[in-house]
Amino acid sequence: MRLGILTGGGDCPGLNAVIRAVVLTGDTVYGDDTVGFLDGWKGVLEDNAVALTSERCRDIMPVGGTILGTSRTNPFAVEGGPQRVVATLAAQEVDALVAIGGEDTLGVADRLAGHGVRVVGVPKTIDNDLAGTEVTFGFDTAVQIATDAIDRLRTTAESHHRVIVCEVMGRHAGWIATHAGMAGGAAEILIPEIPFDLEVVCERLRRRHAGSQFSSIVVISEGAVPLEGPDAESARRATSSSSVDAFGHARLGGIGTWLADEVERRTGFEARVTTLGHVQRGGTPTAFDRVLATRFGVAAVTAVHDGAFGTMVALAAGDIVRVPIATAVAEAKTVDLALYRDVAGVFLG
Repeated sequence: MRLGILTGGGDCPGLNAVIRAVVLTGDTVYGDDTVGFLDGWKGVLEDNAVALTSERCRDIMPVGGTILGTSRTNPFAVEGGPQRVVATLAAQEVDALVAIGGEDTLGVADRLAGHGVRVVGVPKTIDNDLAGTEVTFGFDTAVQIATDAIDRLRTTAESHHRVIVCEVMGRHAGWIATHAGMAGGAAEILIPEIPFDLEVVCERLRRRHAGSQFSSIVVISEGAVPLEGPDAESARRATSSSSVDAFGHARLGGIGTWLADEVERRTGFEARVTTLGHVQRGGTPTAFDRVLATRFGVAAVTAVHDGAFGTMVALAAGDIVRVPIATAVAEAKTVDLALYRDVAGVFLG
């Protein structure tokens, strides 16, 4: 069998581990050939591909990013895009495609199944917001990076008696903020799932600084927003962007800066902001992400040979299972509010 593989959307630690697992499993277990499409769906649209061999991929597991490149290309936003994808796969003699990505990349894969593309999905996003799987690879690495940053920010905050706002990724779901904030002992964790009351946040910081604590770390997701009202409108003006990607997502960023300015203005405490941004995506994956990505890659090839097309491999109670791609992309997996309120909430303020 001839396999195709692509990586789409934002880059993520562990992508190369999946590529390695797919290529080596296909080669050694089934005698498959594998071709990699460059820059996600863009490579399929433009028939831009490279041969992937076991020798080429054997040692790429610890390498960050993706050797195939990636993009946020949407074939359904291009005239004749789906037909071009089908034509490329036929020209490359690809029997089945392994698509590695998040909501957008796998959403395209699900729609292309309706055009006769035989596809198996692998869940990838540092935001951990893809339904159908308990966790996505890349999330553990991103949380560890954010936690390390919070630990470092704490010492400088204590030295200068400051409030430091740490903005992390998370458009619709605050998984990174919740886990890293818990692990780093943050005073406040603000996530998209729960609009925050800015005055309540400031009052808790005032009480904290009036006691034995003279510094605070506030962790905020890039997609977090204040409660509707003047503060929400002010935040929208400060963070609005007219730039959108091929899937219609606006570019986020700036809520941390807005929050730090407001906290300093309202409390009088010196406040600073650190936006982690793409540092969360880069570098070497953690051991957990390497193992999970490898398990996903092996399972994806097995699913192909079982004819389980239109499914995504996923983690459930420690086991690798298959779920319909359509189920995985139907809606975002948001933070368990019991975790946020009953666990993280105990230590906030």
